[in-house]
Amino acid sequence: MANPVQFLQQVRSEVGKIAWPTRREVFLTTVMVFVMAALTALFFSLVDWAIRLGVTAVIG
Repeated sequence: MANPVQFLQQVRSEVGKIAWPTRREVFLTTVMVFVMAALTALFFSLVDWAIRLGVTAVIG
């Protein structure tokens, strides 16, 4: 098992290899997540509305 100093040196070395995203990439990805969540919510709302109409027509 490596000593703590050696471990921290290895961690620092590995963190340096990470390809961090740019601020623009993070912003665009976040916007896309919100857009896809909104589209998904709209889709399921429409499906729920259609099913509710169908069940109301059959029962009522």
